[in-house]
Amino acid sequence: MAINTELKNRSNNACELCLKQDNQLHAYTIPPKSDALAANQAVLCTECFDQVKEQNYSNSHYWRFLEGSIWSEVPAVQVLSYKILSKITAESWASDAMESVYMDEENLAWAAAEDVLEEEKIVHKDSNGTVLQTGDTIILTQNLPVKGTGYIAPKGTIVRRIKLVSDNPDQIEGKINNDTIVILTKYVRKSI
Repeated sequence: MAINTELKNRSNNACELCLKQDNQLHAYTIPPKSDALAANQAVLCTECFDQVKEQNYSNSHYWRFLEGSIWSEVPAVQVLSYKILSKITAESWASDAMESVYMDEENLAWAAAEDVLEEEKIVHKDSNGTVLQTGDTIILTQNLPVKGTGYIAPKGTIVRRIKLVSDNPDQIEGKINNDTIVILTKYVRKSI
């Protein structure tokens, strides 16, 4: 994303993490924020931007400059620095940098918000641990009595175009004999 005048002035036309001057600077919105407000963005050089976008922190030595950028007065830069450091805490210098900085509660919550959202995401898996999606075709792995109908859906029954129950990872919906029923994911496997 191109950087606006406010970001150019704030960053002095340099990466706000590594401080490198770059002809091609990028505005990076710190997740889970998604708007293009300057307060939610950091200015990054191409090298930092590419690695952050890919979440590639394998060259932990490259990120040593975060020991300085985590002390930035710009909350977005501080939050991004903290998020990256949290990915490389196996390095003692990264852990030390995280422990030594003071961050207010709001910025700490922002830094952790993406991980919290990921943990809270409901994932539906079949009996083999395969992730299920709306529209998948599944096969019943055992005979299931269908409540309220008086019949049993036999093992091997194919159910097409399932729907995921949004608030329960253990349940899906599907049609058997033109009846929409709730099926427990532990009794199904995804059809290939």
